[in-house]
Amino acid sequence: MSNPKLGIIGGGQLGSLLTEAAKYLNVETVILTDDINAPAKNFTENFICGNYEDENLINEFISKVDLVTFEFENIPYKILKNINTYKPVLPNPEINKLIQNRYSEKDFLNQIDIRTTKYKLIKNKDEIKLNENLIPGILKTCTLGYDGKGQFKINSIKELDENIDFNNEYILEKLINLKKEISIIISRFGHQKYELYEPIENVHEDQILKHSKIPADISETLKEKSIDWAKKIVEDLDYIGTLCVEYFIDKNDNLYVNEIAPRVHNSGHLTINTHNISQFENHVRAVCGLEKIETKKISNGKMINLIGSDISEYRGKTFADNEFFYDYLKTEIRDKRKMGHLTIIENKS
Repeated sequence: MSNPKLGIIGGGQLGSLLTEAAKYLNVETVILTDDINAPAKNFTENFICGNYEDENLINEFISKVDLVTFEFENIPYKILKNINTYKPVLPNPEINKLIQNRYSEKDFLNQIDIRTTKYKLIKNKDEIKLNENLIPGILKTCTLGYDGKGQFKINSIKELDENIDFNNEYILEKLINLKKEISIIISRFGHQKYELYEPIENVHEDQILKHSKIPADISETLKEKSIDWAKKIVEDLDYIGTLCVEYFIDKNDNLYVNEIAPRVHNSGHLTINTHNISQFENHVRAVCGLEKIETKKISNGKMINLIGSDISEYRGKTFADNEFFYDYLKTEIRDKRKMGHLTIIENKS
């Protein structure tokens, strides 16, 4: 029996890296994107570009694939639900609908007894004043927004940003005394069938991931708790594929879930070189129903995200044997845009 043909919605760096992993597994891919210059164009044999709302385009995409996954979570739910009536979409669109909204995401986590920062739904300026106990805090749009977009830090009621558009719904999250950030990448194949990576330690600059390293410098207790919570989340969601759980650790070593990303994740890029099976390969294996192979770490490592003009000094550079440079082949260099990454392999684990 031949491998299924995999449709991937989105043609950015995650779509490109998924396509490369699929190719390694002899899984043919079809990219659907609204960006004619999407970098995945360089890695797939089948590239469909147009408006996601275009019914003919969606029908063409559906006709060419056996199942569908995606590289970003902000795809309109109705589009994923429609595709799912014809071809399986994994992870399930209902999961995406839940996680697309930061308020429903936090509610879900609290309902399954997983700690988050304190939060409140905010619909207008007055409701911020009524929740002064959450200040200092971060005001985030309930939907959309990533890499710091749609977020406003509030240190005091007197400092409210005049640019906040209250036509949007927001969630106000209380700031914690942050010590560090970690993430868990987990791939679920079925009931209590997982492959996961030990905690990855992350550093952000301007709310964009800049550095990741494995292993994370944390206690065994925090390591075990972060892994247990990730397993609980994917089981409760009945998730299939790779998912990332982002965590905060405060100065008292309390663990909080910050966000869930229902897809492969930037902090897991280093798994391409640090493990025998990358997060991308595990995702393709899980959604396509291929064999689950035990995932093992072969090296410790760290990753540097190349943002904006950072990429210029790396293109054409010579690298050491333990350095692995990935150019996303984006045609336009823009401020705060992820252009590539460098993974450096360290001592053998």
